[in-house]
Formats: sequence, C-alpha cells, structure tokens
Amino acid sequence: MSTAIAPRPPHPFAYTVLIVPFGAIGGYVSVAMVFLATRYGLTVEDGAMLVAAGIFPHVWKFLWAPITDTTLTRKTWYLISAVLCAIGIVAMSVIPLGQSTLRLLQVVIFVTNLATTFLGMAVEGLMAHATPEDQRGRVGGWFQAGNLGGNGLGGGAGLWMLTHMPAPWMSGAVLGLAFLAGTFALTFVPEAPAERRVGSLFGTIVGVVRELWEMISSRRGILCAVLCVIPIGTGAATSVLAQDEIASLWHVGADTVALVNGALNGVISAIGCLAGGELCARFSSRRVYVAVGALMALVAVTMAIMPFTPGNFIGFNLGYAFVTGLAYASFTGFVLEAVGKGAAATKYTALASLSNSPIAYMGLVLAASYARFAESGGGEHGARFMLYTEAIFGVLGIVVLAIVVAIVRPRRSASAA
Repeated sequence: MSTAIAPRPPHPFAYTVLIVPFGAIGGYVSVAMVFLATRYGLTVEDGAMLVAAGIFPHVWKFLWAPITDTTLTRKTWYLISAVLCAIGIVAMSVIPLGQSTLRLLQVVIFVTNLATTFLGMAVEGLMAHATPEDQRGRVGGWFQAGNLGGNGLGGGAGLWMLTHMPAPWMSGAVLGLAFLAGTFALTFVPEAPAERRVGSLFGTIVGVVRELWEMISSRRGILCAVLCVIPIGTGAATSVLAQDEIASLWHVGADTVALVNGALNGVISAIGCLAGGELCARFSSRRVYVAVGALMALVAVTMAIMPFTPGNFIGFNLGYAFVTGLAYASFTGFVLEAVGKGAAATKYTALASLSNSPIAYMGLVLAASYARFAESGGGEHGARFMLYTEAIFGVLGIVVLAIVVAIVRPRRSASAA
C-alpha cells in the first residue's frame, strides 16, 4: 500500500525575489527621495512626512486584508499589484520635488504603497501556506532579506540613478521593469487558493475576522500585538540619517548615502535577516526580537557618542542595518508562529500593520527631536539627541514588554495536596 508524499516546499529564495518590489518602493521614498528633499527646499520634517505617507497604508492594511484572503488567488493579486507598483514608481520619479508638489507626491506615494500592501499580502499568503512549521523562522529570514534587500535597491540604486542619469524618470522606469521581471519567481511557488467561501462573501469575511480575533485574544496573540506597537527594533533612524542635511554633518554626500544607506544597507540588512532566521530556528523568535532591540539601542547610543566622521557614518549605519535585519527576521518568525494557515494573509497583515505604527511614529519623533535640538544647539547637537531618543524609546519598549509578559504569564497550578 503506497503512502502519499508531502510536496517539497519551495526554496525560500523565491519569496526573497517576490517581495523585492515591496521593499524597493519604501527604499526609493525613504532614501532616494528623502535625501534630495532638503536640496529642493523641503525640511527634515517634510522628508519624514513623505516617509509617513508611504507607511500609512501599511498601518491600516488589515482592514482590506480579507479581500486578498477571500477573492482572487494570491498569484493573481501579486501580478496586479506588481504592475501598479511599476506604474507608481515611475510616477514618483516624474513628479519634481518641491513645496509646490509636496501634497501631490504624498498622494502618489500613498497610492503606490497601497498597491504594495496587496503585493505583500499575496506573498505572505503564498509563504504561510507552503512553509512547514519548523521552517518558518528560517523562511522569515529569506522573506525579510528580500524586503530589506529591495529597500537597498530602491534607495541606493534609485538615488544613484536620480543623481547621475540624464532624466529622473529613467530611475523609475528601470526599477519598474525590474519589478515586472521578478514576477517570474511565481512559477517556483505553489498557488495558495482563496479561502473557501461558505455562503456570501460577507459571511466568509466574518469568518476570517473571527479567526483573527481568536488569534489576537490568545496569550501568544496578545504578546505579538504588544511587540508590534512598542518601539523595539524599528530601524526608523535609517531614513532620518539619509537626509542630506543630517548626512552632511558626518561630511558625506549623495554617492556615499546611495552606497551606504541604499545598496550596502540592503545587502547588510539582508545578511542580518538570514542570520536572524537561523537564530529563530534555534531560539524563541520573541526573545531574539527583544535582545535585538536592546542591541539596536546600544548601536544608536554609541553612534551618538562617537565623532562625526565619514568612517563612523559608514560603520554605524551598516551596523544599524545588520541589527535591523535581525529585528525584521525575528519579527516575521514570531508572527508566522502565531498566524498558522487559516486566513493567513489577514492574520499576518493585522500584526504587520500594527508593527508599522512604531516605524511611522518613530520616524516623526526622531525628525522632530533633531529639529528641536538642532535649533538650540546646532546640527551635531540635534543629531546626537535624535540618536539618544531612538535608544531611550527602545529601552522603554523593552520595559513595557516585560510588564505585559508578567501580566499575561499563565499562573502555575496549585500543587496537589
């Protein structure tokens, strides 16, 4: 009598390729556009607002996640989203930076990132359905390697092309074509069909929401939700450090920022993701995430103390990028552990949405901290206190988490008489 053999899961590199547009859109805004912002009459806080406009759809994407779970197949959603991402990045490269176009750019950035939410949910659904439970930490590392590697591609290559190619639209066109070429990786992963409908679409969505609530109301779900909203391991300082006004304090220019905060940032953070995935395959993802958050705070404080030289800018930014990769991999690991397979896109996206909140508010807090202290004590003074602020918030987040863990920890049963 023959026994069925479970299909072999795809190599996780396929997810690395598929998620690249998701990261590249973010990198193009947070590195390429933000670096040039202060050159074209925008302030450091205006640059942070461009980043926030891109993050905003990711904070609320759980509201439309059931659409991805219950309508078209994940691969169909991916193809539609990839085309919209390609169009969006071309539009961002065509519209000139400046005060007169700031609101228009914010709208385009918002809409393009709205498309990336569907692309990300499609990949997450494919990944959650095809990944064995004992491989989720490792696959999470490959997934985040593509996300942060794409961030480096969009930020580094995007900034270099914007400052070296004859016309700005060429940078968007090259990246858009790369997004479309990456859809070929869909052939290497199995399809994840839409969640089965029983009755109406509304009834199916209600069922998906019920599964989401059951997950969040569990002890593991509560801890995941808290980890997502506290400012641990956000990596938010990267986009602030990439602004021309701030980077120049370390005596570096556009090419250095393109290389360090863009291309090398993507490579080093991707390596950090792979290392984080291996750590999560051996230790609790939640504990790894907390340890990495403490390490990120230490990197920020050390960078603030050290002299403002090009070498320190390069070294600490790359160290920060590696730690960010560790943080993103461990985040993905504990979320995949919590979501299971049912309504995967909705449950993963709900937690991923929450995790974007501290990235958004920390970017604004750090920009405001720099502006406040730079006004009273000069640029270097503002940059140092911006980094101290990053570290303080990270430590406070760890304290809050420790309190929540103590509250929700299961009580030991009384000993038998």
